Formats: sequence, structure tokens, C-alpha cells
Amino acid sequence: MLRTGGRALSQVLRRAVASAPPPSHGGHSRVLAAAASVASSPSRFDAVPWLQQRAGFSIPAGGEADSHDDFKPVQKQGSAIPSAYEAIEKDVKENPVMVYMKGVPDAPQCGFSAMVVRILDEYEVNYKTRNVLADPELRTAIKDYSKWPTIPQVYVNGEFVGGSDILISMHRSGELETLLKDVKK
Repeated sequence: MLRTGGRALSQVLRRAVASAPPPSHGGHSRVLAAAASVASSPSRFDAVPWLQQRAGFSIPAGGEADSHDDFKPVQKQGSAIPSAYEAIEKDVKENPVMVYMKGVPDAPQCGFSAMVVRILDEYEVNYKTRNVLADPELRTAIKDYSKWPTIPQVYVNGEFVGGSDILISMHRSGELETLLKDVKK
């Protein structure tokens, strides 16, 4: 669908048709002619000021939207994702057990994160956590880093183990005890 000035052409036409004079006065043909000129006009609505008025918006001369600076798009200076990747690499290498979770161990913000904390506390292992809710870039980066779509994520000795479902399964089978035996407090 052709988009003009941030609004779908069909919305602009609907408003213009609804407010145009009846067909006996040539209103609909004027609307269609205006729409054709809008679609082909490099400056979009400059050629049809009555359509701007009927549609409820205007574009001042010069083609820039009449918007306050607070609402203009902002370009970020560089990407912080590489720094998030570096932080993840450092965390995973420096901490025998690293957990990326929602919330903190004393106040988990989801049941899955709470379950991971309870299981790790059961084994009395030392672990470090990062709250992904406090840093949206970290939340995105950890999913990309592990190629795993969900949180929490557990790393043991630099290796990605999985989320709460995998940790629960390993806990039940006894595999987790074997994996964590060298990481006791």
C-alpha cells in the first residue's frame, strides 16, 4: 500500500471523500485527481492544501514535518550490543556459574528464574547473576549470544547449560550434581 506522510493513502482518501462535495459538484473526481497528484508529487501534499486541511495535518513549506524536536527520530551513536557481548564473554569466563535471569536472586521477577535460583541454592554453589530486565540491550544480546530464545540462561564453567526446564531435568536425573560438584561454595 502506498504510504504518504506517515498515513496510509486510503485513510487520507477516506477522510477526503467523506468531506468532499457531492458527486454533482465534481467532488469525487476532484478527490481522485488530488490523490493521483499526491501519489506522483515529489513533495507529497504541497499540491493539494485542501486535502491537507481535510485530512487534519499539514506539512509546512520546505517539506519538514511540523513536529517538536522531542518527537523527531534519534540516531544512536554506535551500537552498545558489542559492549553487551563483551560483558557476557567476561561474565561467562570469570564466573564458574553464571545466570542471566529476570530479577535478582532475592527477588526473582518470573517463576522460571525463581526455580533456577532455588535449584542452585539447593546445591549450595556460588553463582553470579545479571538482571536482564535492568538492561534491554543485555536481554537481547544474551539471546543472540547463546542462540537460546528464553530467559533464564545458565552457564557452568563457560558452557551454556540451558534454561530452567533443562536445569530441572538435570536436577531430577542427577546430572546437575555431577556438573556442579567442582563448583561448591
